[in-house]
Amino acid sequence: MSPVERPAPRVICLGLSALDITWQVDTLPQGGGKTRANDVREGGGGMAANAAAAAAKLGASVQFWGRAGLDSAGHEMKAQLAALGVDVSRFRLFEGARSSLSGIVVDARGERMIVNFRGAGLPADPAWLPLDALAATDAVLADPRWPEGALALFGAARTRGLPTVLDGDVADAAVFDMLLPHTDHAVFSEPGLAGYATGARTVDEQLNFALSRGCRLAAVTLGERGLRWADAQGLHALPAFAVEPVDTTGAGDVFHGALAFALGAGWPVPRAFQFSAAVAAIKCTRPGG
Repeated sequence: MSPVERPAPRVICLGLSALDITWQVDTLPQGGGKTRANDVREGGGGMAANAAAAAAKLGASVQFWGRAGLDSAGHEMKAQLAALGVDVSRFRLFEGARSSLSGIVVDARGERMIVNFRGAGLPADPAWLPLDALAATDAVLADPRWPEGALALFGAARTRGLPTVLDGDVADAAVFDMLLPHTDHAVFSEPGLAGYATGARTVDEQLNFALSRGCRLAAVTLGERGLRWADAQGLHALPAFAVEPVDTTGAGDVFHGALAFALGAGWPVPRAFQFSAAVAAIKCTRPGG
């Protein structure tokens, strides 16, 4: 079957959804005081939610599995994902819980700083997840913000031979120790990998450390310096696509969503990585997460 004829991949993304409030400034603030914003935007965000949105825009059939509060932010995030074509029937809003909110400041070069409240009162027990739905799924993705849910999802995916993608953003080492033995493709941010492999001096040593913890492939996104990864065949590199960045917010999330799309479509890893890097580069030329 040719790529044109192949059915759209079916992807499940599990983890964080946040409501983002983004301020556009000339330069990122330093220390105290006041900074004038040139613009302000509000919209959905969060690692797994952004990945779900990206995969849906690429044409995948996407389900988002997540938790938020039964509050205005939770309702808004759910509505925005649904408007993008994401199935949110397994995005549960819990009474008494508080949704995740992020404040993002973006400068004229596209660099950003983020302050995130991860939510409160969200139940950790993943027993309600409909894992039987994996019978009609091609790839799954999770971030580390709901490790109990990610572990349940990855364990069920492994038994079915489905490719798994872990968004390795900054998290406690114990979370990665728990998830990596069940992960096929662990793709870290640079600070996420450095924070995990604290005893390793170079990026390649950090990748080999992560690989030794049980995942089948460990990769790290390095912004304009491209991508590096380690697997059973050794170390590999991919240069970045040169673009004029407008806003780098969500670029890593978009990379992960595109990767889940490509792996779900059955593409080999090098091609999947190149495609994901291209999609993330295009995202950097557009404002918003």
